[in-house]
Amino acid sequence: MRIILAPMEGLVDAPIRETLTKVGDIDRCVTEFIRVTHGMLPPRIFYKFAPELHNGSLTEAGTPVAVQLLGSNPEMMGRHGAKAVELGAGQVDINFGCPAKTVNKHKGGCVLMREPELMHEIVAAVRKAVPADIPVTAKMRLGYDDRSMGVACAQALEAAGASEIVIHARSKVDGYKPPAYWEEIAKAREAVNTHVIANGEIWTVDDYWRCREVSGCEDVMIGRGLIARPDLARKIRASQSGEAVPDMTWPEAVALVREYASVLQGWLEDRFVTGRIKQWLNFLRQGFPEAEALWPEARKIRQVAPMLACLEGPVTITDFRAA
Repeated sequence: MRIILAPMEGLVDAPIRETLTKVGDIDRCVTEFIRVTHGMLPPRIFYKFAPELHNGSLTEAGTPVAVQLLGSNPEMMGRHGAKAVELGAGQVDINFGCPAKTVNKHKGGCVLMREPELMHEIVAAVRKAVPADIPVTAKMRLGYDDRSMGVACAQALEAAGASEIVIHARSKVDGYKPPAYWEEIAKAREAVNTHVIANGEIWTVDDYWRCREVSGCEDVMIGRGLIARPDLARKIRASQSGEAVPDMTWPEAVALVREYASVLQGWLEDRFVTGRIKQWLNFLRQGFPEAEALWPEARKIRQVAPMLACLEGPVTITDFRAA
């Protein structure tokens, strides 16, 4: 069993990777995608998205971090894959799953699932450009317009040399709306010999076991579920041996948010830090009733100190505005 933290654009940045991997039982992380177009990106862009490159591509907790690329030009993707490895990447991942309209409009992410031949060219170019001992992996959905392309695209990625394929159990059109079609992952998994990892709609320990049964995948990638419940990986791991571990408490969750905010303040202006905290708090509402209770007031706060004070206990809205 392996549990991988998903690369959620605009949320799962390096500080949150550091924070969540310290909780434990996350086996791997993947960066937000680095957008590859027609020009060669300088090293500072790689370091911006993957500062872990300065630490052997590991978080401080020792969790490996893959560098993810997104683009449609095979030659440039290959060159950027080689550059990522030159800078210290231990794994290069390719994004064929992003459903964002702007990304798809510029021929990146999930829209490429309309062209499995091009997906093959991209992965083959990256595979050829990086050393043989560096895994080249890919993340995709079940299709763009519908869920009919899972098998064909997985086979294209396998033929190109992908060592692992993560499949999000929805199409682009499905977005993130429940349900997740884990049974469609099973069809793709059965059609290839390459290792397949399931992704999508895993919020609880029970969800993990249902996904495993339906998809046939022991390994999973989890995004929103780990943001909402930072101890989810730990609880899934314990369930394998039948061990029961206590739920993370709200004070423990607040301590994580505080740590996250402290790191962010070295990166961003306070107003942006507050925005990132709100993003996380919005997800925590699904895992903690305390977060749900605080949300109506917390969402109005614009500064870091009163936001953190809000998480610690009841404070009046007058206090927030005064701060």
